[in-house]
Amino acid sequence: MRNKLLLFLILCCSYTYGLGQHKIIFKNDNSIIGHHIAILQDDSKKLSFNDILNNQSFKPSGAETIILPLSDANFWLKFTIKNQSNQNKLLLMIESSYLDNSELYYQRNGVLYFQKISNTKKFNARKYKHQHPTFDLNIAANAEQTYYLKVNSHEQMFLPIYIGKEQKISEYLNSHDIFWGVLIGILMVMILYNSFLYLSTKDISYVYYVLYTLFTLLTQITLSGHSFKYLFSNTPYLFNKALIIFPGLAGIMGVIFIRLFLQSKTRTPKLNKLFIVSLVVYASAIVARIIGFDLLSYRLIDIVAIYTIIVIYTVAITITVQGYRPAKFFLIAWSGFFIGLIIFILKNSGLLPYNTFTNYSLQIGTALEVTLLSLALADRINILKKEKEQSQAQALEIAKENERIIKEQNTILEQRVKERTVELIETNNELSHTLEDLKQAQTQLVEAEKMASLGQLTAGIAHEINNPINFVTSNVSPLLRDVNMLFDAVDLIEKIGLSDKTIQEKQQEIEEYKEELDYDYLKMEINHLLKGIHEGASRTAEIVKGLRIFSRVDEDDLKRADINEGIESTLVIMNNLLNNSNIKVEKNYAALPLVECYPGKLNQVFLNIISNAIHAINVKHTHSKDGLLSIKTTATEDVVNIYITDNGCGMSDTTRNKIFDPFFTTKDVGEGTGLGMSIAYNTIKKHNGQIFINTEPDKGTEFIIKIPVIHQIMIS
Repeated sequence: MRNKLLLFLILCCSYTYGLGQHKIIFKNDNSIIGHHIAILQDDSKKLSFNDILNNQSFKPSGAETIILPLSDANFWLKFTIKNQSNQNKLLLMIESSYLDNSELYYQRNGVLYFQKISNTKKFNARKYKHQHPTFDLNIAANAEQTYYLKVNSHEQMFLPIYIGKEQKISEYLNSHDIFWGVLIGILMVMILYNSFLYLSTKDISYVYYVLYTLFTLLTQITLSGHSFKYLFSNTPYLFNKALIIFPGLAGIMGVIFIRLFLQSKTRTPKLNKLFIVSLVVYASAIVARIIGFDLLSYRLIDIVAIYTIIVIYTVAITITVQGYRPAKFFLIAWSGFFIGLIIFILKNSGLLPYNTFTNYSLQIGTALEVTLLSLALADRINILKKEKEQSQAQALEIAKENERIIKEQNTILEQRVKERTVELIETNNELSHTLEDLKQAQTQLVEAEKMASLGQLTAGIAHEINNPINFVTSNVSPLLRDVNMLFDAVDLIEKIGLSDKTIQEKQQEIEEYKEELDYDYLKMEINHLLKGIHEGASRTAEIVKGLRIFSRVDEDDLKRADINEGIESTLVIMNNLLNNSNIKVEKNYAALPLVECYPGKLNQVFLNIISNAIHAINVKHTHSKDGLLSIKTTATEDVVNIYITDNGCGMSDTTRNKIFDPFFTTKDVGEGTGLGMSIAYNTIKKHNGQIFINTEPDKGTEFIIKIPVIHQIMIS
C-alpha cells in the first residue's frame, strides 16, 4: 500500500525534464548521472537502435533520479561518459530491481555492442549476481563514449543510475544490503514478538498485525529485489506476480488490523464501511495481477493506496477526538511512516539532497511505524487491563449491594415460605391421594385391555392347538392296532422258531405269514403314523413356545431380548386370525442386536398394531384375498427399527391425530376398548423410543417404531 502511494506521489511531484544535457565526467568516486541523461519514449515499441541513433526527439531529464511515467512503452535513455580516471573497467548500475527489461547499446569503430538484463530470465543468468541491473561500460581511460539504455516495465520506474569502479559499486551495494538486513531484522523481531504476545493474550488483533508486518516485509524485500535474488531466482514469473500480490495482501491485512485496533465498527460505524471499498479494490488488484492485467493491477494499487490513506487518517482523527487513547498512538506511528514518505518524495523531486538518509527515509519510517504500532498494541493491553479492573470493582460493589438486598428479602421470604409450606403440604397430601387413585385406575384399565386382547385371541389359539392335538389323537388308534399286529407276529415267529421243523420249513412258514400280514405296508403305515404324531406334537410345542415368549411372565424385569423373536411369537398366536382372513404375510427380518427392554410389554405393542392392521385389511378386502401384511426390521448402531405395513383402509387425518388418545376407537361397540394404541404409545415412550405413522385413506398404513438398543428406561 505505502510503496504504491509513494510511486504515485513521486510521479505527481517530480516527473519533469531538465533544460540541458552535458557530458558525464567520471574521475574516481561513484556518480549518479540523472541530470546528464536525455530521454525518448517509444510508444510503438518498434524503434531499433539505428532508428534512435540520430533521433532528435530526446529530451533532457533535468533530475538526479530518472522518473518515468507508468506505461507499456519502451524508454530510451541517452548519455555520454568521458572517463578521466585511470580505470578501464567501469560499471553502470540501475538502482531498481523491478525493470522487466534493461538493454545497454553503444557503437564503437562501427561495431554495435549490446548487453541485456531481464527479470523474465532466471537470476543466475546475470553476470553480476545482484538484484539491481549492472552493466560493463567497457570504456578506456581518457576515452569518451555515448550509450543508449532501453528500459521497460509494468511498474512505475524510478531509476537512480550510477557509474563507478567495480569495487566502489560493490561497496555501495554491500552497504545498502546491510541496511536492508537491519530493516528485515527489525521487522522479523516485531513478527516474533507479537506472535508470542498473541499466544499469551489470544487477542485476534495480534494475528492480523503479524500478517500485516509479514506482508509488509515481503513487499519491501520484493520492491528492493531481494526476493528475486533469494526466493524467486528460478521463477521470475512468481517475482512478477509478487510485486503486486504482496503489497495487496499487506494492504488487506493492514485494513483489517486497523479496523480492529481502532474499533471503528463501533466507534465510527459509517466511516468503517469505507474500508470495505479498500478491501475490494486490493483484492481486485491481486486478481488482476494473477490473470495477467499488470498495468491495471498497478493502477488499482495506486488508487486504493491514496484512498485508504485518506480513510485511515479520517477515522483515526475522528476516534482520537472521541478520547480513545490507542488512536493517539496509532496516529503517531502512522505519521512516522508518512514523514518518511514525504522526505523520500522531496528527495526524488530534488528539493532535498540525495543521501543515505533521504534515500532510505521510507524504509526508516516503515520500521518506526511497525515498532510504534507494536508498542501501541502493548499499551492497549494495559488499557483493557485497567478497564477490566474497573469493571470488576463495579461488579464487586454491585454484588455487595445485591447481597444486602438479598438478606433483607430473605427475611421476608422465609416468613412467606413458612406460610406457603403449610398450604403446599396440605395440597401435596391431596395430590398424593389423587395420584394413588389414578395409578389404581390406570392399572385396572391396562389389565382390562390385556383381558380384552386375551379374549380376542383365546378362540384362535384354542383352534390352533386343537388341530395338531386332533392329528395326534386320530393317529393313536391305528398305531395301537399296527403295534398289536407286530406283537402277534413276534409271538408267531417265536412259536415257529421253537418247533421241530427244518430251517427251510420255518423260513417258508414265516414268509407266508409276512405276506399274509402285508408286513412291508405295515412298516410304512407305522412310520407315517409316527411322523404325523411328531408333526402334531412339534406344532403344539411351537404354539406353546410362542405363547410363552409372547406372555413373558418376567415382563416386569428389564432384560435383553430379540425383537425378531418377539414379533414372530406374536404372529404365531395370531396365526388363526391371519389364516381366517386370507392375509398374506411378508417378513423381512434383519440381524438385530439384543435390545434392553421389557419384552412382554413390547409384544403387547406388536399385538395391538398387528391386530388393528388385520382389522383394517378385513374392512377393505372383505371379499378378496389381496390382503397383505408386511413386517420389516432394520438396525443401526444405536437403534432398532420396526416397520409394520398393511394395505388396508388407511386413516383420515382426524383419526391419525387421535389414534393415541385413550378410549378412542373406530371399531363398533363391543369390538374394542380404545386403550390398545394408547398403551402402545406409552410403552414405546417408556423405552425412550419413537413411533411414527404414515397413512392415507384407502391406501394403507405404515407404523414405524424406533427402540434404542441400550438406553436409560423411564420410570412410570
